[in-house]
Amino acid sequence: MVSDLATGTRGATRVAAVRDYLLGLQARICAAVVAIDGKPFLDDAWDKPAGEPLQGYGLTRILEQGRVFERAGCGFSHVRGATLPPSATQNRPELTGAPFEALGVSLVFHPRNPYVPTVHMNVRMLAANPGTSAEVCWFGGGMDLTPFYGFAEDAVHFHQQCKNALLPFGADLHPRFKAWCDDYFFLKHRQEQRGVGGIFFDDYGAGGFDAAFALQRSVGDAFLDAYMPIVRSRVDMAYGEREREFQLYRRGRYVEFNLVWDRGTHFGLQSGGRSESILLSMPPLVRWSYREQPQAGTPEDALLRDFLVRKDWV
Repeated sequence: MVSDLATGTRGATRVAAVRDYLLGLQARICAAVVAIDGKPFLDDAWDKPAGEPLQGYGLTRILEQGRVFERAGCGFSHVRGATLPPSATQNRPELTGAPFEALGVSLVFHPRNPYVPTVHMNVRMLAANPGTSAEVCWFGGGMDLTPFYGFAEDAVHFHQQCKNALLPFGADLHPRFKAWCDDYFFLKHRQEQRGVGGIFFDDYGAGGFDAAFALQRSVGDAFLDAYMPIVRSRVDMAYGEREREFQLYRRGRYVEFNLVWDRGTHFGLQSGGRSESILLSMPPLVRWSYREQPQAGTPEDALLRDFLVRKDWV
């Protein structure tokens, strides 16, 4: 479902409102990370001038080799393009070839301690003008948790915060967006879930611009309450080489998903986006091992058996 985005002054005002919210969200999240990690982000402001496939600007913020986070990337972008890439028109053939404008904040945090889960969050808006009808826009986003060692209380907490963020907009949304997340973050070639899930939505414009934008803000605002308590509760847990090696092995699944299946990665690369910013989701270190399987009854086996499965956590 999409909503009309009026052209002219009103449309520009709405885009500015989304941009200002997203920049503020990025700043709040990065400040919270610095408060717990102690290391500042490197700020990389960039722009893509006329003549390139995409025009626009952004701010990539990256923290590497911190006390808590081995790599934490949080990027804002606001770009325009002459033609929507194929990844954006799979479900909208009527928009094939339409010019577009896209804004978003996307983050992936890779903690150092294997007991702290990796997390991903994204909120975005995309507007397109097919030329034959009014300009349309839609929102998308969500958040999902990828543990290496499973704790039921962490999964319950994360999912409860996701549910709370959506509840003001209808009791039906959380079951839909939770199932959508489970479907989306699934490695088809491995027949594995990427993590314990969360929520995911796209092509959302129910109730018009104001209502859909309010939902996007609610999801974005819920992120810190969903994730940071988990970080604080796990960051000082002792670990050794075994846990570290398993973390690096499971990170391989994260890389596989992002490069093979992720629509956001494909959208950015297909549309001529900035590769360094698009690939900030990649972990700094990772390993693969041929047909590695954890021993039965171990915590590593419990992750696969009890956590990387579709489950109603709340």
